[in-house]
Amino acid sequence: MGNQKSSVPKRPVKKFKSGNLEVAIWLNEREVNGNIVGFKTISLSRSWKKSDDDVWRSDVVNLRRNDIQKGILLLQKAQEELLLNHEGEDENE
Repeated sequence: MGNQKSSVPKRPVKKFKSGNLEVAIWLNEREVNGNIVGFKTISLSRSWKKSDDDVWRSDVVNLRRNDIQKGILLLQKAQEELLLNHEGEDENE
């Protein structure tokens, strides 16, 4: 064991999915003062397929625990702006 890194691909601890969005929780380790310390991060991914080809693509954002609440707040502000200030815009967008 010791300081060897595993060649086995890591799998998320948990996943949540809604439509083409997915959040995965990952358990990570790092060395701090000679001790291995565990911490969790998340990845937020959005998958899509272009209409002119048959290949799935995805964008991924990796966040730490302290980023999550900030991201939620920013998304809520963006949603508020889009819902309350939509004069002259197409309702189907």
